[in-house]
Amino acid sequence: MYAANQTSVSASIPRAMQQTAAPVISLTGAQQNELLRGLSREELIDLFVHLDLVPLEAGKRLFDTGESMEYAFFPTNAIISLQYETEDGGAAEVAVVGREGVVGVSMYEAERANCSAVVQTSGYGYRIKSAVLRQAFFSGGALAQQLMRHTSSLFAQLAQTVAGVRHGSIEQRLCRWLLERLDRSLSNELKVTQEMIANMLGVRRESITCCAGKLQEEGLIEYRRGTVTVIDRHAMERRAGGCYSPA
Repeated sequence: MYAANQTSVSASIPRAMQQTAAPVISLTGAQQNELLRGLSREELIDLFVHLDLVPLEAGKRLFDTGESMEYAFFPTNAIISLQYETEDGGAAEVAVVGREGVVGVSMYEAERANCSAVVQTSGYGYRIKSAVLRQAFFSGGALAQQLMRHTSSLFAQLAQTVAGVRHGSIEQRLCRWLLERLDRSLSNELKVTQEMIANMLGVRRESITCCAGKLQEEGLIEYRRGTVTVIDRHAMERRAGGCYSPA
């Protein structure tokens, strides 16, 4: 469908970039991000010349609380954790973003980040200067609508996180945490550690070990060191209860 357009756009990309980037920079590649896929062909082509495909390695900090956001990132297969960090070094996850969305949107020039963005699952994403994205947003069209829709979904996710902390059990919150990543993963296998989960949920590691062990005994997951495989997703959703809504 987009073959002719891909040829014309790719021709404007330096040959060195085409040779070193992996996966290949293309309209089809950009459309792995669902927000970008929601744009019209014309809007995506206009935006495409401003997009850079970049590797997003686990642990990489895209920006920290209080920093200006020079770039926004549209993940394709990476998963990014948005975290609120306290002055004493503590952190808790408030939302997670994958191929459905974008992080680092800055709607005015002096805007500062109100949370930190940390890559949790390695992959790739398309990077764009915040100033360019801001200008495209104020031009209206499908991009503005997609960004507003995504912002609304982030608020809903944040509200659900708060409600889960207040009313959900640790087991429910663990199920939700795993399901949120499963929604944004290309397989049912997740590269996570119990320590990472405990830190993001703000609970003791022993509590996660106990809950994960119970879920494994009941056949919902299989846990090996550093890897969780979700075996029965439907049972996980039932166990999460009101703490979880699909992304």
